[in-house]
Amino acid sequence: MNTPSTLDEWLAYCEQLHFKSIDMGLERVKVVAQRMNLAFACPVITVAGTNGKGSTCAMLEAVLLQAGYRTGVYTSPHLVHFEERCRLRGDVCSASDLIAAFSRVERARTQNGSDISLTYFEFTTLAILQVMADASLDVVILEVGLGGRLDAVNIIDTDCAIITSIDLDHTELLGPDRESIGFEKAGIMRAGQPAVVSDPVPPQSVVDHANTLGADLWRFGHDFNFSGDKQQWGWAGRGKRYAGLAYPALRGANQLVNASGVLAALTALRDRLPVTAQAVRNGLSMVDLPARFQIIPGQPTLVLDVAHNPHAVAALAENLDAMGFYPCTHAVFGAMADKDIDPMLARLGPLVDKWYFTDLPTPRAAPGAVLQARWAAANMRSDVQAATYKTPQAALDAAIQAADPADRIVAFGSFFTVGDILKAGIPRLLAPHLNS
Repeated sequence: MNTPSTLDEWLAYCEQLHFKSIDMGLERVKVVAQRMNLAFACPVITVAGTNGKGSTCAMLEAVLLQAGYRTGVYTSPHLVHFEERCRLRGDVCSASDLIAAFSRVERARTQNGSDISLTYFEFTTLAILQVMADASLDVVILEVGLGGRLDAVNIIDTDCAIITSIDLDHTELLGPDRESIGFEKAGIMRAGQPAVVSDPVPPQSVVDHANTLGADLWRFGHDFNFSGDKQQWGWAGRGKRYAGLAYPALRGANQLVNASGVLAALTALRDRLPVTAQAVRNGLSMVDLPARFQIIPGQPTLVLDVAHNPHAVAALAENLDAMGFYPCTHAVFGAMADKDIDPMLARLGPLVDKWYFTDLPTPRAAPGAVLQARWAAANMRSDVQAATYKTPQAALDAAIQAADPADRIVAFGSFFTVGDILKAGIPRLLAPHLNS
């Protein structure tokens, strides 16, 4: 085939290179990385976990930017545009930089006629790592895509590992329980390097792996902790304290746990990446991350959240509870077929008065009709209405038309669910209601 020339062409090309969409293992991607001489001359922070990874990366980035560092961040998946996966100095990277990096990966992948098969995630990860390696950065923040031990980002040795909350997700690949999953997440740790565990009750496998490896383990509740009231909060860790902090700009009670892990990591790295208390205050107060309990003001109120497993949906339910009374809650829900759907529906069910189930633009998704059938089989409330839609935007439009100004709408279940809605742009979201 002709060499791809646009980013969309490269992404389509990557999707057909390997016979599996997910192929756990580092051997193939390591060979290509070695051919590329891929390496970083600055500290690397790697973040793994079931939930809270994106928030943790965003808070790290915000504080380090306020401290004057040139940051690079790799996160996945994206919401609307692929370029969102790579941020340099706080800005989304350019398509032209990615295209050049894709070409470099392809040359290395096919070097000397010895082709190596890469998955979409492996190929694109190598390209983004190359973009960051070329960008003269002071610190690199890498979010694990899936698991940790066998994830493509783990070809890079980290200078500080962060393990966020651990719960059941991707059990077909990572194992059937928290102990198995915890072991996979702990695979990003390195001997002698800080390993921050912000899960308040981590699986024993995480602690055991850190001790066996000889990592410098920082545990929430043991090596660091937080306290707070309604106005402000404080953090204390090894040889360091922060008092009178404003709450992080990211909403939700779970964000203090994530922020505590961030401060532990920055404290562990203070000799290489010193930050001032003012940088911490400013960074946490200014951090921005779409679709993490993102409240769009207006009438009706709109809440966007990428919660896509039972643990994340439980946090979403708690945050919705804390919002106060709304006469009616409308829920737009689309999800992948391999997710643990029933507990997600059960946890949010008591809060929802009208469901809008939706198809998603990926073969992995459960059809909206299947989601509605799963809900109907377990539904205990006869007063709740439900319908199905072809797209999340169509479902949202229907919810906006049906809602009273004092109601609220929550859209959740997948990055695809929220991403499709965000493609319309925030100013457009409530337009159908305003024009009716």
